[in-house]
Amino acid sequence: MESVNQTASVTEFILLGLSAHPKLEKTFFVLILLMYLVILLGNGVLILVTVSVSRLHMPMYFFLGNLSFLDICYTTSSVPLILDSFLTPRKTVPFSACAVQMFLSFAMGATECVLLGMMAFDRYVAICNPLRYPVVMSKAAYVPMAASSWAAGSAASMVQTSLAMRLPFCGNNIINHFTCEILAVLKLACADISINVISMGVTNVIFLGVPVLFIFVSYVFILTTILRIPSAEGRKKAFSTCSAHLTVVVVFYGTILFMYGKPKSKDPLGADKQDLSDKLVSLFYGVVTPMLNPIIYSLRNKDVKAAVRNLVSQKCFTQ
Repeated sequence: MESVNQTASVTEFILLGLSAHPKLEKTFFVLILLMYLVILLGNGVLILVTVSVSRLHMPMYFFLGNLSFLDICYTTSSVPLILDSFLTPRKTVPFSACAVQMFLSFAMGATECVLLGMMAFDRYVAICNPLRYPVVMSKAAYVPMAASSWAAGSAASMVQTSLAMRLPFCGNNIINHFTCEILAVLKLACADISINVISMGVTNVIFLGVPVLFIFVSYVFILTTILRIPSAEGRKKAFSTCSAHLTVVVVFYGTILFMYGKPKSKDPLGADKQDLSDKLVSLFYGVVTPMLNPIIYSLRNKDVKAAVRNLVSQKCFTQ
């Protein structure tokens, strides 16, 4: 009963954001706002063309549309809160709203991990087994693949959020972060969080380790197949269909592995610098990566660029 009462007594959390570095707040407010607008525009245009242009109704572009929608959902669940924290040094968030924000951000991140693995499989089939591609990657296959990515990410987030929100909080409700990031919330618990640590470790293996291994194996086969193509033009064309995806994978997993896997310093004198570093890395993962995705993955694609130009020209013509 004591734990229940302690948990119930916390009705809101306080987000510190960059309140300890006021000189950075105005600069980051402008930068994050501009990046958020680019995210909405770039990913929104990509979703529009993949839905409206019939020749883009293929598995690769279906996954790209899902990735863009996912990035919009992820940033919208956190960026408005981040921008508000720059304007309000001690931003308060209700307990329930914090749980919802934590669920959405974790679900979107876990879903993207799985979705990137699905996209690697799509490229593997397209390059290594092109004759079987229409059969293997039929609509009856790629739609459930995308749906299972969303379902798996949501299920994992539900487990982690439930375990975190059921912990007792003994008066300290100040989150030293921009948002209700799950690791920052766990630091406030006054109970044993070993179950949370074990559960988070298992989740990291499933949603980070397994997709990374799957992507790595897929690209070993892809590169082997590309090197066997006799013509240089054919090798270049085949590799160009994978290079953007590989770049997104490196940026996404590199950032998230650094954020969750790097060792923590035990030196109390370096605590402030470490906290600032953690915040900025989290900010990069949450804003810069979704902004880069439509640029390095989709908008460089010839078919997508042609579809965008046609869509714009049609719009101008009708006006």
